[in-house]
Amino acid sequence: MLTAGTKSPAFSGIDADGNKLGLKNFKGKRLAIYFYPADDTPTCTKQACNLRDHYDTLLAAGISILGISPDDTAKHKKFISKYALPFPLLADKDAEIAQQFGVWGPKTFMGKNYVGLHRTTFLIDEKVEVWK
Repeated sequence: MLTAGTKSPAFSGIDADGNKLGLKNFKGKRLAIYFYPADDTPTCTKQACNLRDHYDTLLAAGISILGISPDDTAKHKKFISKYALPFPLLADKDAEIAQQFGVWGPKTFMGKNYVGLHRTTFLIDEKVEVWK
């Protein structure tokens, strides 16, 4: 997993509207990238809605938001519409971006072991270095 002060990997993906979006789109800005396992599940919905509810405060602090999960663009589009999310979500179906950030790996849920996405948020500064 990336640590404070580490340069962010260059990445790009497709958002819910089919647009290519990546780190270069946020050049010169602070960016909170939050990785989450799945759209419209209880914890992921709570997380997304919390970011939505504090979106104006984060923007006022100069922080843009970008969500990334393994769900496809159609699921993202429904999730954004259902909860009026004001920030983009990238589809990472093959977990390539998650692997670049070191947040894809072994997990245990309800006694079962599997490989999946670890809920993690990174704050990237204007110089594309990871803060946290």
